[in-house]
Amino acid sequence: MILHIKRYNPEKDENSFFEKFEIAPQEGMRVLDALIHIKNTRDGALTFRRSCAHGICGSCAMKINGENRLACQTLIDTSKKEIFIEPLHSFPVIRDLVTDMSFFFELNERILPFLINDETPPERERFQSQEEVEDISESITCIMCGSCTSACPSHRHNSKFPGPSALLKSYRFIFDSRDKALKERIGIINRPDGLWKCRTILNCTETCPKNIRINHYISKLKRFICTKQFSILSALQ
Repeated sequence: MILHIKRYNPEKDENSFFEKFEIAPQEGMRVLDALIHIKNTRDGALTFRRSCAHGICGSCAMKINGENRLACQTLIDTSKKEIFIEPLHSFPVIRDLVTDMSFFFELNERILPFLINDETPPERERFQSQEEVEDISESITCIMCGSCTSACPSHRHNSKFPGPSALLKSYRFIFDSRDKALKERIGIINRPDGLWKCRTILNCTETCPKNIRINHYISKLKRFICTKQFSILSALQ
């Protein structure tokens, strides 16, 4: 099997290029295993991110055969003769498969990704019903890999758009019954280049490695704002 890996070293390469590596895949081998093998035995300069190798940290998100995937969760299909591996699109490439995720994390920070509640804390936990927990339980499973935002056309064409990951995080706190910053949170996303820039293309949901229904929650945010009659004009004032 031949792996075509996109390479780029800013110290010597003017443009990125694909380099071919031939391997003998084993049963159950993942793309991450193949990359580690190549780095250990063929080219120690090959650069990529990895950490947990169990689909939890999101570090090894990359483009595999045209789709955003986690390399640690993607088994090599031994029936195929070639695999193309690239860094995530939409983010600046630092080297080889490593991208600069700074702006992605900045977009998530803008929506205040933490609980806001100035009320006196109870002696034990802030109580939630089972229904209230279920409202946000799936959105909490996001691992911040950036796959959804990388695949989003609206994000690629408008840097002010928060992106699906940030909007999902916004949903997680707006629908958290313990949070008390509803108007502030709505004001951040209820803008023409905010929530309403989402065109419901569904790339985010299709590419999410944790199978989160991202578009479902973004649509739920839109319905909530329309139902509660939060106006875009008031949010901009």
